[in-house]
Amino acid sequence: MFGAGAIGGFLAARLARSGAAEVAVVARGPHLEAMRERGLRLIDSDGASTARVGAGEDPSEFGPQDYVFITLKAHSVPGAVDRIRPLLGPGTCVVWAVNGLPWWYFHGIGGDLEGSRLETLDPGGVQWDGLGPDRILGCVVHPAAEIAEPGVVRHLGGDRFTLGEPAGGKSERAGALSAALRTAGLRAPVRPRIRDEIWIKLWGNLSFNPISALTHATLDVLCADPGTRGVARNMMLEAQAVGERLGARFAIDVERRIDGGAAVGAHRTSMLQDLEAGRPMEIDALVASVRELGLLTGIPTPTIDTVLALIRLRAATAGAA
Repeated sequence: MFGAGAIGGFLAARLARSGAAEVAVVARGPHLEAMRERGLRLIDSDGASTARVGAGEDPSEFGPQDYVFITLKAHSVPGAVDRIRPLLGPGTCVVWAVNGLPWWYFHGIGGDLEGSRLETLDPGGVQWDGLGPDRILGCVVHPAAEIAEPGVVRHLGGDRFTLGEPAGGKSERAGALSAALRTAGLRAPVRPRIRDEIWIKLWGNLSFNPISALTHATLDVLCADPGTRGVARNMMLEAQAVGERLGARFAIDVERRIDGGAAVGAHRTSMLQDLEAGRPMEIDALVASVRELGLLTGIPTPTIDTVLALIRLRAATAGAA
């Protein structure tokens, strides 16, 4: 697990606790020290348990792995590519468990845009050239977790990690990983159209996250208020037009997706939490990338463009750019 925060720690603990895999985590600071001293503690519906995992700050001490989960935020990955590379051997699979549109979106998609690179997501092609799109296995993360204290991860809900090859189909490597995750008590379906799954999750993140950061409203409030619900709806419809132009299929309609967000309740989105903590926000992966695809496909995205300008200025004035 490269980036053993909440999700990486949750995955590591479940895999190690079940014996489904030998697990190492790359972490730093007090979180790393706590794991080295006391193991990785997980608090979930089964109670509290401790898993022993390899833990270190220098990836080179672990050497090449069968699978490397990337569980960082998207904007942190380009600067970490050189540190990730010692974990990569000839057959290493890189599992992209990162929010937002992926830099490898046009790898394996076929058609005229095959191999296109997205500057918003991968400036200078650092990830494309340094990690290689052939290694990537897509992963859409649905669970929620948090670091309760250094070395302790609390699982808040959800157990599904949807897997998929960029080129479609069900590969041996995807099947083997799915089996390991199922052994750990997680749901891990392998889908032939992973981009459809990415868009459905992005649909909410694209709209709810920046609106909540701009208004400081929780999900239930911004989905119920007619004004902010309307802004979210327009952003989602624009994104849907872009996604469908690229061949994506949306299995649910916009109103149902917004209602799903409202059902989460008084939740502060990750972007709002980052803003309040003074951390960089996932603006490019969640919002600017959709605008770039809109420009690429010729689909207007006026509401997305407006909200993007506002959230970028909000980040700059808060020192969270």
